[in-house]
Amino acid sequence: MNYTAEIYMTNPRDILNELKWMDDRSLKGVEVFYVHRGAPGDFKVLMGDDIIHLGRSFIKHTDGEIPYHRIFQISKGGKVLLSRERD
Repeated sequence: MNYTAEIYMTNPRDILNELKWMDDRSLKGVEVFYVHRGAPGDFKVLMGDDIIHLGRSFIKHTDGEIPYHRIFQISKGGKVLLSRERD
């Protein structure tokens, strides 16, 4: 299945769930860019392998939680699946 041609969502949670439950049932190779005040450039990148749970309002990962509204880009395999302005 070609994920780049089949994802037409704009909600970060929906996109990540779609990627998770497609062919390989994995978020391996996914990059989640999110606003993180105080970090260089005021953002960080979360790798899909570090995601533990996709909750209703937050992503739980190995170092804590990220609210979905802070996500401004999601990519996989060099293909940008979500891009929006940072808050």
